[in-house]
Amino acid sequence: MQPIKIFNTLSGKKEDFHPLDSNHIKIYACGPTVYNYAHIGNARMAVVFDTLVRVLKFKFDKVTYVSNITDIDDKIIDAANDQKVPINEITEKYTNIYNEDMAKLSVNIPDIQPKATQYISEMIELIEDLIKKGHAYEIEGHVLFHVPSYENYGMLSNRNREEQVAGSRVEIAPFKKDPADFVLWKPSSDDQPGWESPWGFGRPGWHTECSAMSEKTLGLPFDIHGGGRDLTFPHHENEIAQSCCSTADINNPNSYANYWMHNGFVTINGEKMSKSLGNIILVKDLSNEYHGEVIRLALMSSHYRQGLDWNEKVIHQAKKLLDKLYKVLLDLELEDLVEIQDSEWINPLMDDLNTPGFIANINVLVKDYLSAQEEQKSILKSKLILLGSLMGILQEDPKSWFEVNESNINLNKAEVEALISERNEAKKNKNYERADMIRDELMEQGIEIMDNSSGTSWKVKTWMRKEY
Repeated sequence: MQPIKIFNTLSGKKEDFHPLDSNHIKIYACGPTVYNYAHIGNARMAVVFDTLVRVLKFKFDKVTYVSNITDIDDKIIDAANDQKVPINEITEKYTNIYNEDMAKLSVNIPDIQPKATQYISEMIELIEDLIKKGHAYEIEGHVLFHVPSYENYGMLSNRNREEQVAGSRVEIAPFKKDPADFVLWKPSSDDQPGWESPWGFGRPGWHTECSAMSEKTLGLPFDIHGGGRDLTFPHHENEIAQSCCSTADINNPNSYANYWMHNGFVTINGEKMSKSLGNIILVKDLSNEYHGEVIRLALMSSHYRQGLDWNEKVIHQAKKLLDKLYKVLLDLELEDLVEIQDSEWINPLMDDLNTPGFIANINVLVKDYLSAQEEQKSILKSKLILLGSLMGILQEDPKSWFEVNESNINLNKAEVEALISERNEAKKNKNYERADMIRDELMEQGIEIMDNSSGTSWKVKTWMRKEY
């Protein structure tokens, strides 16, 4: 098995992964701000880093994965005010929903899932240290980090001075010493959540949270820091500045985190996901229509660093492949499995989580099964189960994968007939891809269709074994 390679955002190149301590790998990824339902952009980050952790745990004996919950934020305050409920009611509700939604996608809960509000004292200590060392200042109840005091600022995102100011999400207030300075602490009014501090009643800035939580839960330095590409600037850039100017080494950005990994964005049918376009897809809605493993595999069908365009074809291909794999497992009713310690089939995942290459390997494995001798089948099944576990798929019982409860069939007779008519028309026009998609859609609903010389008939199946 080849060594693990990681594309390090900090260096801008793919590197061999050299752990700080091979006996204990430490990884931190920025989790959600809990004020609403999780969308597939949130899910992609969770699935990507859950897969990375699975690979690391296969390779190393001990891995600690930390992914936080931001439960204090202006968006949360606004949501609580809009719904006229206490803030903790919002955060507890959506934290639970987030974890439930991710569990549907076979995302394991992190080893540690810290909440920002549990680490306020650590944030205050960090801010005090930055003030003491001349990297932060207090003014009008705010504490701000003074960006010019850290000469490596911009190294992660490769932004120059003008881009740093233009790209900052922080409003340029008149009391800031420098336009790029960012908030570490801000005052809270009587009707806003807050904590007592040396600078008055207030709450932490968003960037302060992860610096404090990562250091407290993992210690510095740790191996890998990750998150969505949108966090590269300013969030992760600010984390490096805060931590390197405090506990870590000001002259060495690696003294905070050794490797940085960022996953690409999700678009919807070629368009950016946004409220204004009304195209935000929520995990809770998607999981009502598709099995979580289908969603997970679709999210990993594109390399994690690349953008993923979410469309009907992507989800259809994921479902079709999983049906094929579960059919193999169903056919291989073998009790005896072979222990697989090392396999070239795994190598694409070791190469910067190359999931498209890994999926290609799985397809080759299925082809090998079709021509395999009986004595080879236990090895093939063992390999397939191992590969599935690393991708977070094939976790279901094969027979239950194809079971369909008639009470869950959502199509009525007229809808079935309409889809069959559309399929027949598609076949007539030689649009075989659409015809196959309709057939698979009906199969997912528990409807089996039969073509014969007199036309097309259909029936409900309580469980079926889909041929491929």
